[in-house]
Amino acid sequence: MRDTVLIVGAGAMGSSIGCCAAVAGNRVLFYDSDDQARQTVLDRSAQMVADLQRYGLCSPSASSAAVDNLAVASSLPDAAADAFVVIEAIYENLEAKQAVFASLDSLVPTDVPILSNTSGLRISDIAASTAHPERTLTAHFWLPAHLVPLVEIVIGDQSSPALAEQVKELLTGWGKAPVIVKRDLPGQLANRVLQAIIREAVNIVEIGLASPEDVDTAIKMGMALRFPVWGPLEHVDAVGLDLCAAVQDTVLPEISSRQQASPLFHEYIAQNNLGHKTGHGFYDWTTKSMDELVEARNDFIVFALKQIRKEVEA
Repeated sequence: MRDTVLIVGAGAMGSSIGCCAAVAGNRVLFYDSDDQARQTVLDRSAQMVADLQRYGLCSPSASSAAVDNLAVASSLPDAAADAFVVIEAIYENLEAKQAVFASLDSLVPTDVPILSNTSGLRISDIAASTAHPERTLTAHFWLPAHLVPLVEIVIGDQSSPALAEQVKELLTGWGKAPVIVKRDLPGQLANRVLQAIIREAVNIVEIGLASPEDVDTAIKMGMALRFPVWGPLEHVDAVGLDLCAAVQDTVLPEISSRQQASPLFHEYIAQNNLGHKTGHGFYDWTTKSMDELVEARNDFIVFALKQIRKEVEA
């Protein structure tokens, strides 16, 4: 009986996706070629389940059942034996993902979807070595995946659109908010929007219009507060297309239209100021706490989720 969600890749994203599937009542099996990853994934995923319970997003009984649903396989053929869906979540390397997909394509029946959590690669390229690319899709979960509802389902050049609808229904049952991306383009959907915001945010700092702190404050305390329930196209319809067109005619010529990363990125990189991992980037992380920022981010996501659930249930 095929009753298992197989997660190939037992790192941060794989363990988080497995948590989502287990909390939704699925048996989850992790596989990773790395011994250390296999040894730590159950504790990591169980901690995420515990976080959901602590946040009030999962009952104690559901949390206990979810942890019981988590298991690890020592070989890919064994792991694939009972899978009704496979989600690949290894590191972002095209050749490595192609090898995983080719193996999975030979191991699981042709009616079993094989999904990739890739954040930037094309599913058409990842599935290039498979005999059945029609059952392949991107299912890009957003970090932290056990909290953020968004999953981008990308239809590849040879993917089945009907399968995309089936996967959307499955993930909706997990409590996610899946969207279907109809073309396999770089950046998928949400990352295209995010990169446009980042491009202009960096440009504002580069031209001396505002400091990094004020740019982030303007976004966090302005548009971002509306986004959970008020998307940009809803905003356009609310204020009127004529007004938005007039604003764009004035503003768009003045904002960045670069096709490459800002020179400011390369200046910082040359100085080994790579962000939190080196201690400095746009901010001084020797005095600013990433742990506190992540905690605040997660607390706000949970608050927003609870408010959204109230609206849905009302």
